[in-house]
Amino acid sequence: MTTLRLLTVLALGGGLALGATWALFDGHWSVHAEATPAAAEANRAPLYYRDPSGALFWSAAPKKDDRGRDYLPVYEDGQAAAAAPKPPQAASSRRILYYRNPMGLPDTSPVPKKDPMGMNYIPVYEGDEVDDGTVKLSPGKIQRTGVKSEPVERRAIRVSVKAPGTIQLDERRISVIAMRAESFVQEVADVTTGTRVRAGQPLMEIYSSAVASAAAEYLATITSKTVGGVEMYGRGSRQRLMNLNVPEQIIAEMERTRVAPVTVHWSAPRDGIVLERSAIEGMRANPGDVLFRIADISLVWALVDVAERDLGTIAVGQPVAVRARSFPGRIFSGKIAVVYPQVNRDTRTVRVRIELANPDAALLPDMYVDADIDTADGAPVLAIQDSAVLDTGARQAVLVDKGEGRFEPREVKLGRRGGGYIEVRDGLADGEVVVTSANFLIDAESNLKAALKGFAEAAPQASEPGHAAGEHK
Repeated sequence: MTTLRLLTVLALGGGLALGATWALFDGHWSVHAEATPAAAEANRAPLYYRDPSGALFWSAAPKKDDRGRDYLPVYEDGQAAAAAPKPPQAASSRRILYYRNPMGLPDTSPVPKKDPMGMNYIPVYEGDEVDDGTVKLSPGKIQRTGVKSEPVERRAIRVSVKAPGTIQLDERRISVIAMRAESFVQEVADVTTGTRVRAGQPLMEIYSSAVASAAAEYLATITSKTVGGVEMYGRGSRQRLMNLNVPEQIIAEMERTRVAPVTVHWSAPRDGIVLERSAIEGMRANPGDVLFRIADISLVWALVDVAERDLGTIAVGQPVAVRARSFPGRIFSGKIAVVYPQVNRDTRTVRVRIELANPDAALLPDMYVDADIDTADGAPVLAIQDSAVLDTGARQAVLVDKGEGRFEPREVKLGRRGGGYIEVRDGLADGEVVVTSANFLIDAESNLKAALKGFAEAAPQASEPGHAAGEHK
């Protein structure tokens, strides 16, 4: 028996290949068909498809990457089909600038190499770099970095200026009781410092020889049979009583009863709280001595110190919310009444007066408060989120989302800030989309690409024969 095995390859339709084995047995030829590896690969189904560049991307169905290349099938034995070879003319028509790390790390090579995981470095061809100033990212990198964008819109920016301060009395609501002639305190009412009094309430009883003399003169004038009925004759003596600060109700009582009092009952000139009591029974009071000081605290002032940098945003009439540290959770509403025309040279602050209603007397003098001044004018302005701004100190920029993974760095001029938004005065138009999240990662990518572009100029020299070999010995 003689056996001769010959292997031939038959081309079948559909790109399949079939191997044939010929055998010589007792002078007769017999043929046995066998499938070649190409045919076996075509007959089995792939488990999944992987990225042709070696990146960590997979797909359950055939697809293409962002450069139009087919994903490679992976079979049960773990082997992936080889990538379809590119036409020789396509590879020769484009010059390779350098090779970049397949994982996106800032690492390049002038010659082909592998990373520590065994993946090939990806070639970067001439013309792949964008020259219009934009940064281009793949969809996978955009998804991994969490890039978010938001359109530029017009909105009212609420700018709040916070300033500390204290509660002070309204200067227009303070009264003092002082004698204008030598007097003696005969009796003091049950009124002490801190007592709340009402207008007309008796405070003390005073004897003054000057007041008694003026009262007797006035009474003699108005009761005279000769000039009593002529008003002009009693006008001078009545004015003398008024100059001695005799209360109006005492003068009216004299005109009604026609009796000159020996002592005069002094009463409170307004509603308020007694801040000071100096009157003591039996004491002698000289002209000008303050015996009582009374203040109306139904309306008080909040004097706050605003930083000099915020002076241009505040104005008279702006609403203010004041919070007292003694009453957490309670808000006292008021408005700016006066902006004092002076800057404190030590603290670089400007004092601002805020008038506050205080009907229940909860706010007391010298109490600490915190003011929140609303400086919003209500007019909508072009605004972006404050997280969209890349601020280097010398300039401010944003990343404009141009679509299809392209981002354009653009310098902007900013205005007021508040409520998480910043006014854009120049550099953006209404409706443009800016990156609000992970923009610093895109900015880092832009800086990396700028560095790689400069490195590409040195790459051809490094890839020369001998020079490249010297670097990778």
